Amino acid sequence: MHAAFASVLPVTLAEIGDKTQLLTLFLAARFAQRYAIILGMLVATLLNHLLSAWIGVSIAHWLNTNTINIIVGISFILVGLWLLKPDRDTTMNNRYLTHSAFVTTLILFFLAEIGDKTQIATILLAAHYQSAWGVVAGSTFGLLLANVPVIFFGHWLTTRLPFNRIRLLACLLFCVMGIISLYQGVF
Repeated sequence: MHAAFASVLPVTLAEIGDKTQLLTLFLAARFAQRYAIILGMLVATLLNHLLSAWIGVSIAHWLNTNTINIIVGISFILVGLWLLKPDRDTTMNNRYLTHSAFVTTLILFFLAEIGDKTQIATILLAAHYQSAWGVVAGSTFGLLLANVPVIFFGHWLTTRLPFNRIRLLACLLFCVMGIISLYQGVF
């Protein structure tokens, strides 16, 4: 349960201003079926984060705890620094837009999450806590927490949220988590 709670905030903050949040805004503008978008996002995220958490836990079984803490610590700091670079909206492939809102969201969201900050964070959190289910629950909830409001209030949110400050806060959170993990790995 600790892994689930510990995964919510970092993933939520990492997701704000991320390319998948921009994708969410695009999907909400394109499709009127809000709940189909949410369901597609949920299924895509669960599939992606289950795979990511499994990778993280698998890696953790091959390494000793100190080595994991050092690798995770350095990686958390790198992800934190990566968060300082704002994502840009990438060009959408129009062939996916001919499907329903659910199928389009499922495909585009799954593809957008591959190699994304939240996927890397999920791998690292799973390796750190060695809990796939807890991290998947927390990271999925965190991703939905950041994206579902965009579906309903996207335009209003984009004009009022201080994205630079949120990215800085997320960077600091990941760097602090990285320093704590490094400390645990060295001492």
